[in-house]
Parts: sequence; C-alpha cells; structure tokens
Amino acid sequence: MGCSAILLPARARVEISSLVRRAWAFNRLVTLAGLLHLALIPLFVVAWLVDPRAILGQPAWIKPLKFAISGGIYLFTFLWLLSYVRGFPRIKQFAAGAAGVALLAETGLITMQVVRGTTSHFNVSSAFDGAVFGVMGGFIVMVATLNLLLGIALFFQRLPDPVFAWGLRWGVLISFVGMAIAFLMTSGPTPQQQARMEAGEPATAIGAHAVGVEDGGPGLPFVGWSTEGGDLRAPHFVGLHGMQALPLVGWLLGWPAIRRRLSTGHRVVLVSLWGVGYLALTLLLTWQALRGQSIIAPDGATWAALLGLMGSFILGVGLILAHGLAIAPGRRSLGFGPRNMPPFDMQHARALYPKQRKQHQN
Repeated sequence: MGCSAILLPARARVEISSLVRRAWAFNRLVTLAGLLHLALIPLFVVAWLVDPRAILGQPAWIKPLKFAISGGIYLFTFLWLLSYVRGFPRIKQFAAGAAGVALLAETGLITMQVVRGTTSHFNVSSAFDGAVFGVMGGFIVMVATLNLLLGIALFFQRLPDPVFAWGLRWGVLISFVGMAIAFLMTSGPTPQQQARMEAGEPATAIGAHAVGVEDGGPGLPFVGWSTEGGDLRAPHFVGLHGMQALPLVGWLLGWPAIRRRLSTGHRVVLVSLWGVGYLALTLLLTWQALRGQSIIAPDGATWAALLGLMGSFILGVGLILAHGLAIAPGRRSLGFGPRNMPPFDMQHARALYPKQRKQHQN
C-alpha cells in the first residue's frame, strides 16, 4: 500500500485522479508545470532541513519552497478559470502553456540562484545575475498580462450562475492588482541603495521588498515579512490569492439554504461587496507598507482606516441581508408566501360571491 493510499480515502484518490486527467486533456504543458511545482515541495522541504545556509537572513530554501507552493496553486487555478471561457481554443491553449512555462522558468531560476548561494530578485551584482533577474521580470510581466486578459474574457462570459460569475471576475481583477503591486518593488533603487550609489559604491541590488529598512532584517516566520518596516510582499500575497478567495465566496453564496432566502440580485450585490472589501484591504495594506510600517505594528491612521473599512463592510452586509430577507423569498421561508397558502376552493368562492356569479352568467 502506497503512502497516498494511506493518507487519502479511495473516493478522494479517484476524484483527484479524474481532475488531473481532465486538466491533462485541457492542456498538458500547464498541467505538467503545476504537477512539477507540487512535486518540488517535499524536495525543497528536505533541502531546507539539511542545508544550513541562509540568504538575506532566511534559510536558503524557503524562497523556492514558497514559489513552488504558490506556483502550483496559481497554475491549477488559472487552468480552472480558463475552463469558463467559451470559444477561442487556440488562444486558451497558448495562455495556459505560456503561464506554465513562465512560472516553471521562474521557480527554476530561483532554485538555480539558491544553489549558487545568492539572491534571485533585485540582484544586479554581476551581468549574469542582472540578466537572470531581467528574465524573471519578463516572465512575470507575461503572467500578469495573461491574468488581465483572462479577467477581460470572464467579464464578457455569460455563465449560468451570475453570482459565481461575479466571484470569478472579482477574483481575477484583485489578483491582477496583487501582481501589479510587485512592480512597486522594482520601480527603482531604494533611498539606501541610491545613497550608496551616489557615494561611489557599486550597485548590488536595485529594488526591494521592504520599505524604510533593508531587505534581510527580522521578519515573520516563513513568509519573512519585515517586522521593523514596511513590506510590499504582504499586500502582494493578499491580492494574489483573491483569485481563490472570491470564487469561494461566490460558491458559498450559491448554497441552497442561501438561495432560498436571498434573490440572485441580492447575492450578486453581496459577492460584489466582498470584492470591493477585499480590494480595499489589499490597497490598505499597500498604503501601510509604502509608509514604511510593519504589518504587525499599525499606527493610528492604519487602525482608523481598517476599522472604517470593517464597519462599512459589516453595515453593507447587514443592509443587504435585511432587505433581502424582507422581500418575497424571505417571506416564503417564514410562511407567508404562495408555497404555504391553502389550495383554492372553488365551491367556497361560489358560496361567498353568489351575486357576482349570477351577474356573470346573465
């Protein structure tokens, strides 16, 4: 009995195998790239445990491990979302294959730099390192462009469930914003880097994750987000995973118990409110990071903005639910709708209105 047979019940193994076969039939290249990312996860975990080296203050193999996890999740999500786009078979095949190649190359280059014992992002310490970083940037621009085109295509698709459709659209839109935040990291040298360059020191890095502090300082476990200054990786992470969060919200709003109590229009407004709130949270975290403020040390302005956002969101949800439950679908569920009315009795009606019946006969 294999390890997978021990960890997963038979039904789950059959369902996973069916999903993989369907993904393979849709596009072999992106499916292979996604599976390779997942296969690299245990290998990188072992490398992390046996290799004591550190790069920028973190274990050397944490970065490729994080990219293997996020790359696998992104590729299979991207493939799943493409399945909702009707028509354009060649364009969909190109988009899927290009995304697979781009993220596989990205993870491969990051792994190569770890083997060499140096950084991958922002590294311009040599012509080769600068070229590696440039190639990585080109691949990410391509992935972001494909993501944007997917969002545009989904906007014009007429799906059977409009609530779930808006969950897909909001998710792709927010994930594109999350990707765009990454470009703030590469917009130019940081003030510290600029000062060293003006002092005549050779440039070793252009751009950074951190704001107000140097990369490589104290950070949160595993993710490494700075605990002393701003870090654009936090909003980048939150925004990027809107691609999974908002479709999940749209799916949950399609549960039968919710459908019986809220109209389609109310549920569309609800999923859109979730989308606006999630996008606002992503932008709030970006604003916090750009002010050089750690995600774990918000100041008064950040707290005020966060509480305002939460209050507005809760108020909006409350108003939508109150209005939705007050109209016909809610009244039916409470015993006031046509489903709960007694059957119409014609004999009883004739007895109540004999004059009207006679006049009608005359």
